[in-house]
This record gives sequence, structure tokens and C-alpha cells, in this order.
Amino acid sequence: MKFTKEQLEQINKKGLTLSKVESQINLFKQGLPFINLNAAAVPNHGILQIDDNDKEDLIKSYDSKRADISILKFVPASGAATRMFKFLFKFFEDYKPNNESINSYINRKKASELSIFFVGINKLPFYYKVKQQLHKKNKNFSKLKLNEQLFLFVEMMLGENSLNYGNYPKGLLPFHQYRDHVATAFEEHLFEAALYASSNGKADLHFTISEKHKNIFDEEFKRIEEIVEKKTNTSFNICFSYQKESTDTIALTTDNKPYVEDNGGLLFRPSGHGALIENLNDLDADIIFIKNIDNVVVFKYESEVSASKKMLAGKLLKEQEVAFMYLRELESTDPSEERLMTIAQFLSNKLNLVISTEFEKYSKKYQKQYLFDKLNRPIRVCGMVKNEGEPGGGPFWVKDESANISLQIVESAQIDKKNKHQKQILKKSTHFNPVDLVCGVKDYKGIKFDLTKYVDHKTAFITMKTKVGKDIKALELPGLWNGSMANWNTIFVEVPLLTFNPVKTVNDLLKEPHQVVS
Repeated sequence: MKFTKEQLEQINKKGLTLSKVESQINLFKQGLPFINLNAAAVPNHGILQIDDNDKEDLIKSYDSKRADISILKFVPASGAATRMFKFLFKFFEDYKPNNESINSYINRKKASELSIFFVGINKLPFYYKVKQQLHKKNKNFSKLKLNEQLFLFVEMMLGENSLNYGNYPKGLLPFHQYRDHVATAFEEHLFEAALYASSNGKADLHFTISEKHKNIFDEEFKRIEEIVEKKTNTSFNICFSYQKESTDTIALTTDNKPYVEDNGGLLFRPSGHGALIENLNDLDADIIFIKNIDNVVVFKYESEVSASKKMLAGKLLKEQEVAFMYLRELESTDPSEERLMTIAQFLSNKLNLVISTEFEKYSKKYQKQYLFDKLNRPIRVCGMVKNEGEPGGGPFWVKDESANISLQIVESAQIDKKNKHQKQILKKSTHFNPVDLVCGVKDYKGIKFDLTKYVDHKTAFITMKTKVGKDIKALELPGLWNGSMANWNTIFVEVPLLTFNPVKTVNDLLKEPHQVVS
């Protein structure tokens, strides 16, 4: 397709190139293949279960090294809280207080989420703030009928001219009610970081946020900085970045033509969390913890969460140390055949690499090069929790087009569920990806890897969206912990279910890990 001069200027202004846009269009036209599952990753076959003694050893080892390494916590935090309140927005639109009782509405609509919300309403972290605002606005609030009070409560929470929680960034929404204050998810990440992601009394955190929220994140940090630093005896260095415009992808019509807006401009869309590999690539630390903004717990559970994180970090440093030793050996000596087999066994047994069946036929020189290339990669240790029916990604052994088998985190949308064999493998999956990663992003010489070189671009997604009532095709880049890390060395470790407490709906805040008094 030929683009107009204005459209070419638009592409350049976004930091994209014409060839990049054309390659995106080709991906739409060619279609993207499903992932080819080889087997589910399960305990003793891809997922490591670490006993209590080894766990303590790994924690001690990590703690002993913290003073000598740089540590960073990376938190994707750009999401708004809108989806958390989806069922409440519907209630607010549909319900007429004068026509029926709320109980009648709940029964008629089979609105179980709404029922749970109203039963637990006084346990919500923003309950007292909302009530305070309601009494301030209406002096006779306490005399109103219960139906009216509850309806006005929802209106005060969500109304654009009221508290407007639905448009808050999720990280700044009240999450936990303590005796003397209410904590946001952002604040809880600082307390957590002090426990496991600090070094020499300092903690570095990097949040990827929406640019329009930068000021309120800054204000929140100013408000809590002194209190949190005093309580944790830790000073915090907080940085923010935004999803880069150059990672946006072009949108197409259903017949694979670029969608042109009324003003003649092309439509570009944010390309999902896979775009954040660029943000991660800009950062420099010996190890980087990755965890989503909404996955936090109240203070009484933080030490257990912290122990799990330290175990993962200890495991990463332990295996990385051996890998670095072997890399130096391969670079500067001429190892014996026996030594090369030892290195191959380490790759296979500890880093889950499936060694080529042709390896023993290679010349010694090529064996050295093969092992060096496989060892000299970023490494990630990923916590995995037992699957209790949560939607989303999981750990699998995957076979690529060249018949190479590797450990990957796969989203359900990447799997061809119409294929009986693939569906059977999916059913055998026992664990779930909670987004709980510790990453080593430097090589054996201390030089940072270029993380963009380890992405499998064929694991992008094509999704259907709408624009002013018209169907459009959108392209999402390979997910940050999916295809964006496809060519990293990977270790999966079972972690406690307590480490996974995301807040997907407002009712999740009523669960025990988000309640100070259970």
C-alpha cells in the first residue's frame, strides 16, 4: 500500500519506520501460528519443587550477596481500575432505586458479584472515605432507605464528579485498610521491596505507568515517602517510564487494509505489555524482580511473600554463578570432551535446555560454540503456583518450527483448542503463571544483554477490536514474560499460592490476603 506524505510523517513522528509498519501489515496478512505445545511443564518435568532446607539455604545465600549486587524491582502499573468495577458500572446504569429493591435486582439479574460486594461493603478499604463524602454531601444520608444509601455509595465511588475510582490508575486505588491509614498497591510495593529488593539500605523501583498519571504517582510518593522510609529504614529511588509510542502497532480493517481515520491519519494502538521489553531493556541492574501492580498483600503476609522472592533470587544467583564459570572456561581454555559433556548436562539439568540430538556428532570446536551460545543468555527464574482455575498463562514445553523444545510461559489464546492433542496437553497442566520473575540481564563480563535480541516475534497476537462501531484487527506484541523472553534460559519453581493475590475485581479486596483482620 502507498501511504500519503502526511501518513509517512505520522509514522516517523511515532518513532516507527516504514519497513516496520509494512512488516506488521505482513503479519496480519500471513496470520500468526498457534504455539505448538510439546508437553505440560509439571513437577519433576520442568517445574522445580524446593524443600524447606534448600529454600533456607537459598535465602541465606541471597541475603549474604545482597550488599554486593545492584537490585531493581520492575512493576508494570499502567492499567486503570476500570475493569475492577465492571459489574458496578452495569448496576449503576441499570438500577432504578424507585422501581425495585436491590435484592430484587440481584435475584432478577443473578448478580452474584453485586451480592458479595454489598455483603462485604464495610470491609472495603475505601468504605469510610466514601461514607464520609456521602454524609458531607447529604446531611440526611443516614435517614435514607437502605436501597438509596447503597445506590448513592456506588455513585460516590464511580461518579466522574465524585471519587471517580473507575478512572484511577489501579496502583493508586485504596487497597488495604490498616488501623491508622489506608494503603495503595503502590505503597505496598515499597514495603515489599524493602524486605527483598533492597541493598545497603536502598531500594530501587521502576514503575511503567500511563503518562497522564505521572503527577499523581509523584504526589503519592511525596505523601508516603518519609513514613515508609522511617518504618522500613530504607531509602527509595523511584523511577517511572511510559510505553513507548514506537512500540504501537498499526490497526487494519477486516480485509487487511490500514484503518484510516476521518482526518486521513492512520490508526495505531498500544501493543500490550510485550512493548515493555523496551522499557526493561533500558534498565541496568544485576538482578531485576518483576511483579504486577495489583499483586500485593497486607503487611502480616509480606514476610512469607518475601521469603519466596528471596528463594527465587537465590536460585538465580546460584545457577548464574555456575553458568558464568563455564562461560569463562569455554572462552579461555580448551575443555576436554568429558568437561564439555559436564557443561551440557548443566544446561540440560539446571537450565532446562533440550540439547540437540546431533550434539555428540558435532566437531569439538562447534560443541564449544554451541554450549557458549546457549549459556550466554539472559536468565529468568519464574515462580509458578498450583492451578486453581485462574484464567491466563501457564508453563509448557514448546516445540518451535526447527523442532527445538524449550520451556515457555504460554497464554491460553496462543493454543489451538480445536486440536485434540493440544487440548489434551493443556488439560494436563498443573500450574499457573502468577507473573513472579527474577531476571539476570547481564552476561559473565557484567555487560547488559540487548533484551530485544531474544524475542520470538512470531508469538505476537492478532485480536479483534472495534472503532466507532467498525471491526478492526489489532496486533499485540509477544507478551513480556511470553514471547518477549522466549530465548532466555528459564527455570520454573513452585511457589506458595499466597504469593498470587491479584485484584482483578473490587471483590478480590475482600479476600483474606487483603484484609488486616480476617
